Amino acid sequence: MSSEGRRNGLVHTILQPPGWPEPQGYVNGVAARGRMVFTGGLVGWDETGAFPEGLAQQVRQTLGNTRAVLAEAGAGPEHIVRMTWYVTSIAAYAAARKEIGTAWREEMGRSFPPMAVVEVVRLVEPQAMVEIETTALVPE
Repeated sequence: MSSEGRRNGLVHTILQPPGWPEPQGYVNGVAARGRMVFTGGLVGWDETGAFPEGLAQQVRQTLGNTRAVLAEAGAGPEHIVRMTWYVTSIAAYAAARKEIGTAWREEMGRSFPPMAVVEVVRLVEPQAMVEIETTALVPE
């Protein structure tokens, strides 16, 4: 079953096949129109290049960095249509889910795009525990 919604001028359709369980904290798919905005793989460093300790804190910083890049294109969390997270430990991600959920709500609000979380051996930045790529659509 698909549902249509409108957020800040962006018309989108959430794609949810009949009979599938409802996802928690994300959606299975979205159809939308607009100007595409892409981020590179962003990590959780601050403006000085320093990384906070711990995965949840790095996620929070990475989400803030994502918001900053999107803002340069006039976009915000409500315009995100896809995210891919790369983490260096699924076990650490699972252990920090509650803190990550809190960071998400505080940084991104109640917008839950389609997303994937992928465990990788390492990231280019040695201190990074998470890297996030984002695609957004801004109404034209």
